[in-house]
Formats: sequence, C-alpha cells, structure tokens
Amino acid sequence: MSGTERGDGGEIPGLAGQTVVVVGGSAGIGLETARQARAAGAEVVLAARNAERLKQAADELKPLSTAAFDAQDTSRLEDFVRELPGKVDHVLVTAGSPSYRPLAEIDPAESGREFGGRIAMMLGVARAGREKVRAGGTLLFIGGTGGRRPAVGMAVTGAVTAALPALTAHLALEVAPVRMNLIAAGFVDTPLSAALLGDRLDERREQLRKTLPIGRVVGPADVAALATHIMVNEALTGATYDIDGGQQLVGTDPAGHRAGP
Repeated sequence: MSGTERGDGGEIPGLAGQTVVVVGGSAGIGLETARQARAAGAEVVLAARNAERLKQAADELKPLSTAAFDAQDTSRLEDFVRELPGKVDHVLVTAGSPSYRPLAEIDPAESGREFGGRIAMMLGVARAGREKVRAGGTLLFIGGTGGRRPAVGMAVTGAVTAALPALTAHLALEVAPVRMNLIAAGFVDTPLSAALLGDRLDERREQLRKTLPIGRVVGPADVAALATHIMVNEALTGATYDIDGGQQLVGTDPAGHRAGP
C-alpha cells in the first residue's frame, strides 16, 4: 500500500496495488468509479448486466476479469462475490433503480419484491464479502435520497431510502473488520436518470442548475470521487454519505419531485 503519513506514524493507504470490484461497472457511477480506481493504480473487476457495454468498459479499463449477469438475481450476485479468486480490497455495488409509482399504479407483490430485493442484495453481498474482502476494505453500496420527504409516488422508494442506512449500520458490526458504507445520491446525470426522465431530462438539468446551491448538476465523477475516498479512508464504516449538490436543501421543484431524479 502507498500513502502519506498519519499522525500515529502509520500510513494512509491509497488504492495503488489494490483490487476494486465494481458491480454495475459498465456505465454511470460504477464505470466512473472504476476509471478513477484505475487512474489511482488499482486493478479492477467489472460486473454488469449488459454484456455489450461491459465489453466496451473492459476494452477501456483492462480489468482483471469481467462477469455479465443481472445483479437483481441476489443468489448469482452472492455467488459472484464468494467465487472471487483470493482476497479483494473493495466491492462497490451500484445495481438497482428507484420506483416512482402512485398507489393506484402499484402492484403490491411486485413492489414487495423490489423492496425485498434491495435488502437481499445487501445481505448477500455482506455475507459473501466478509470472507472475501480483506480487513479494512469496504463493501460499498449506492442508494438514494428519494422519499425522505413524503410525496405522491414515492412510497416504495421512500421505504427503501429509510431502510438501507439502518441495514448498513447493523451489518457493519457483523462484517467487521471489513467496513460497510452507503452512498445516498440525489439526482446524478447518468444513463439511468436519462432513461427514467426521457424527454424531461434537459428540463430537469436546467431546473437543477438554477436551484442547486452548487450551481450545477451532480455527475458520476462526483459520486466516484466520494466512493474512492470511502475506500481509502479506513476510519469510515457503518455510515451513509449524502451527495446531492444541496438538493435536499431547496425542497420541491415545480414538477413536484423530491430528492432523486
């Protein structure tokens, strides 16, 4: 490991020579995190659902290995982590998307699977990761801030938003000395956001530029910088880190959305 001196005479480890596993590593936050990890001297392992995009990412980043599968299949995801060769340093999971539907359009059984699937994903990665990640490394997940304030159509997303920080804190005790953390992102200008918003994307970008305290839209590189910092800073565990450009400070936009896309 490399790094600068700590006050106690030890070293603050960097990512050089470490192995970073990115699930959802073919686009958006995952791909940008893999880029930043590689630029910092880490090796990467990439997994994603879309095999074509995964190949493009692999051509760029030259990972140790790749795996194409749907991370919503929690058993497959857990097996992937468990079957990683040797110890790794960090695992980032970006898979999953928010659900925006009013009560009249909700299928209770489907919504229950969505909610339970996010919980099961973290449980499975934690169970496998405590054996595969070295002490001081981190299991890191991407969540959101949507639904922290009640709004129509945010019931399922709000429940997930509330549950994941609590799950992170509890599991951090069980996976120690591996660390476990959660990033709660607001709107991030990614292909996922583009798919969710469709022809309203440009309007949303402009609205955020005008209202966010930072005066610009949060991008994947912003979230990736936070992710790599959490990997490097070995004092961080069991916590949720917001990154939204101040979105939660400015309330509801004219379209009635809360924090999130």
